[in-house]
Amino acid sequence: MFRTLSILIRKEFLQIFRNRAILAIIFVMPVMQLLVLPLAASYEIKDVKIAVVDHDKSTYSRELIRKVTASGYFKILEYGENYKTAYSAIESEKADLILEIPNNFEKNLVLENKEKVLVAINAINGTKAGLSGSYLAQILQDFNQQIQVKMMPQTETAKKTSGLEIVPKLRFNEQYNYRLSLVPGILAFLVTLIGGYLTALNIVEEKEIGTIEQINVSPIKKRDFILGKLIPFWILAMLAFTLGLAVTVFIYNIEMQGSILLLYTFIGVYLITLLGMGLLVSVYSETQQQSMFVVFFFMMIFILMSGLFTPIESMNEWAKIIAYANPVTYGVDAVRLIMLKNSGFRDVALHFSVISFMGFIMITWAVLRYRKIN
Repeated sequence: MFRTLSILIRKEFLQIFRNRAILAIIFVMPVMQLLVLPLAASYEIKDVKIAVVDHDKSTYSRELIRKVTASGYFKILEYGENYKTAYSAIESEKADLILEIPNNFEKNLVLENKEKVLVAINAINGTKAGLSGSYLAQILQDFNQQIQVKMMPQTETAKKTSGLEIVPKLRFNEQYNYRLSLVPGILAFLVTLIGGYLTALNIVEEKEIGTIEQINVSPIKKRDFILGKLIPFWILAMLAFTLGLAVTVFIYNIEMQGSILLLYTFIGVYLITLLGMGLLVSVYSETQQQSMFVVFFFMMIFILMSGLFTPIESMNEWAKIIAYANPVTYGVDAVRLIMLKNSGFRDVALHFSVISFMGFIMITWAVLRYRKIN
């Protein structure tokens, strides 16, 4: 068995190293994506274009506008008294939101201690609309407190003597650095791509060039053939993970909080599941194009519903069912827990169990489905 298996593994490595495109996918792609994606992606919105309609033109209205622009998030595109002009700027995508300050703005604030302003937001881009609206609401709230303190100095004294003081403390990410959670998730995602795509394409390639027929009639056992196909990609994917981990630690200065042995153990088990998925796709596919589209379809669902970009807790109930049946969900979460939170085996035992079960189902299904003549 071992002699036959070693020959098959050697044959696979020779075949892989002849194809420079595969080597680029395995070793260059993880580095490039880890360098580009976290730097390009940002949860912070800047240079939001705002159209200001100031009907009051008072000291307070100018102070509010100054506070908005001084925040660094907003850039005034239009300023005037005509709401239709400002609305046209939103319709033509020149502005992202409108701030309308009514007549008697300062007068009502001084005499009645209250006033309303209109904020109209272009919600085509929901994420940008939500964040920019939150930024502006915070600025308006700060401005309101500033005015109250100016008109009633005792308010500031009351705040200082208040019995309740909230001091937020961010655990495991004290600087609220979004890359700290994004980079480990992308690292797990890249391992998913390598394990899923390359295994599916490799076996189908044997079908396209006709060598699968020769293997089917040879004395090689089905077990040896499948292991000879999976082991080389498992080894290469582990090497790619090591390369990505080095980028994570040395480029982004993300300190490894947990056990490196536990992390590699989990990735090793996780890769078996992904290789099983690729093997299952290849068994049912007849061409590389067909297998590529099938894997792409599932990868898109896996990535978008893994919790990498959107918290699973905020999804609908039916979406949560899909997310928790998704192997990438457990991969992303486990890598984050081990790298950032110093979680032990007990903390990720459920992740190990679910991933192992999924891998057993996929590989068993693929092995039973694969037909060999002898």
